[in-house]
Amino acid sequence: MRRLAIALAAVAALVPAAVLAGGATAAPARAHVAAAKLTLTPSGVNGPVRAIVSDAAWRVNGVVSRYVPGQHVELHVFRNGARVVTRTLAIRHEGGHGVFAARLRIGGIGHLTVRAIHAATSRQAAMVSRAFSLWQVAPAVSPDGHSYAARILQYQLAKAHFVVGAPGVYDVQTQWAVMAFRKLAGLDRTFVADASVFQALAAHAGTFAIRYPENGRHIEADLTHQVIALIGANGVIERIYAISSGKPSTPTALGNFTFYMQQPGVNNVGMVNSSYFYLGDAIHGYPEVPAYAASHGCLRVWIPDSLSIMQWVQIGTPIEVYYR
Repeated sequence: MRRLAIALAAVAALVPAAVLAGGATAAPARAHVAAAKLTLTPSGVNGPVRAIVSDAAWRVNGVVSRYVPGQHVELHVFRNGARVVTRTLAIRHEGGHGVFAARLRIGGIGHLTVRAIHAATSRQAAMVSRAFSLWQVAPAVSPDGHSYAARILQYQLAKAHFVVGAPGVYDVQTQWAVMAFRKLAGLDRTFVADASVFQALAAHAGTFAIRYPENGRHIEADLTHQVIALIGANGVIERIYAISSGKPSTPTALGNFTFYMQQPGVNNVGMVNSSYFYLGDAIHGYPEVPAYAASHGCLRVWIPDSLSIMQWVQIGTPIEVYYR
């Protein structure tokens, strides 16, 4: 009897308690459900401005902190509370995380809110990203008007090295930046900032191609486009300004020169803050700066720009004057 009791005890140790009690066989263990964090980041939304113009292309990049194969997220975009975009995006493996992205192009104006959702699956827990918001505005600004469109315009112009004015205001300084950009982009030479300007900026038009990068810190005067570029010692453009060069009867001298004299203030012929580079030819401010060549040989600039240009120039700084 003692031997039988010992044998029964050994069997009991090997059999699940539920079976001994007459219950059903235990269910298999559930697959591991991974917990992770879901984050979104906008791209191409004009940096700190966090705004876009209607129909502009931009991106949403997402990261899932723990990658599980075969998972998806739903991306939702709302404008003024109404859903305008829903996309299902596959999550792929990259750098130890799960990543996804969407390229968006949305018409209309208003306040956009973007959020991503991962529904719970047998292998990964439910996740909801923190939403981010953007202003979507019409691609046009009005003189002296304060708007998100003006801030977007200024951000994009400044990235391209044009000199802009008061943040968010389409002031005269910013209008001169638009004039310089329009010249380089091959648009009509006006101060109007309409959809054509925003489209050209988005297409990366209007760039200034440095012709003499080996010259170090110097100025290049492009008479074809009627602009000058101030180029730093590292060969990077620092500023671009609109000019009016010599008219056909009194053309600006072409070639390589160096600045030999400066004359602050206003002289007896109305030149303001003059930096001379060849005989009587200088970069200087003047009350009239047409969009075309109209001077007596000098490079005219808008008067408020003349002081900062003169302060940038040093005696001996090279200037290259040419037609493209």
